Amino acid sequence: MVDLDVKAFFDSVPWELMLKAVARHATQPWVMLYVGRWLKAPMLRPDGALTRRTKGTPQGGPISPLIANIFLHYGFDTWMSREFPGVGFERFADDVVVHCVTERQALQVRQAIGRRFADIGLQLHPDKTRIVYCKDDRRRLDYHQVTFTFCGYAFRPRKSWDKIRGEARTGFLPAVAPGKLTDMSRKVASWRLHRRTTWSLNDLAEEVNPALRGWLNYFTAFYPSAVTPIAKRADRHLMRWARWKYKRLKPSEDRARAWLKGVRQRSPNLFAHWALRYTT
Repeated sequence: MVDLDVKAFFDSVPWELMLKAVARHATQPWVMLYVGRWLKAPMLRPDGALTRRTKGTPQGGPISPLIANIFLHYGFDTWMSREFPGVGFERFADDVVVHCVTERQALQVRQAIGRRFADIGLQLHPDKTRIVYCKDDRRRLDYHQVTFTFCGYAFRPRKSWDKIRGEARTGFLPAVAPGKLTDMSRKVASWRLHRRTTWSLNDLAEEVNPALRGWLNYFTAFYPSAVTPIAKRADRHLMRWARWKYKRLKPSEDRARAWLKGVRQRSPNLFAHWALRYTT
C-alpha cells in the first residue's frame, strides 16, 4: 500500500481550484462570498503584524477540513475512481492511504498521484510518502517499511489472540499512535491537577472527563490496551493531588494508591478512564 503525505497541504492549496470545487455545492451566493473572505483573510503574526496570503486555507480553522475535503473529492477521489477504478483507498482531508496488491503497482500509483497533485498545485512529501508492506502471519516477506499512521492510529504487526482457533497470532492491526499518546500525556500534565487542592474529586472529574471520554471513545475502538498508559498517567496525577490535599497521604505514595483504589471501588464511574480494565 501507499501511505501518502501531502507537503504543507493547508498552506499550498490554490484558491481558484478550491473555490471552483466549493461552487459545485454552494446554492447561495453568500456562501461563496464568505468562503472567499475566509481564504483570503490576512494572517495575524504574534507581533501583531498582518501578512497577506495568496494561497492555502487556515490550518486548525473550523471550516478548513470541510473545504479541504470538498477540494480533494474532485482533486483526488474522483480522479482515482476514474484512473484506477480497481484500487481502493481511504482519505480524510489530506490523510490518505492507497491499497495495492504488489510493490510494482504501488510504485506506479505513487508516481501517477504525484503527477496529479502537481497538476492541482500540491506536492507529495518526498520523505513521508512511503510504500508500506502490511505484514502479518500470511504475509511474511521482509520489507523495510511495515507501519503507517492514519487518523491517529498506527497500523503495524501486533500480537493478538485468535478466539476461533484458540491461539496467538500476528495480525496487521491498528492502535493509538505513539505521537497521539505523547500529545494526550502532555495535555493531562497541563491540567496541573495537583495544584487544584481546593477542588473536590467531583470537580476534577467534571473538568477532565470530557477530554478523557473523547479520547477513549475514539482510541479504544481498536486495541484498547494501548491507551492504558494515559489512564495510568491520569491516576498518577490524581494520587499527587490527593497527597497535596490530604496530610495523612503525603508521606507515602502507597497510601495514596490505596486511597485511590478505594475511591474507584466506591465510585467506579467517577472518572471516564476508570472504565478501562487495568491495575493502578
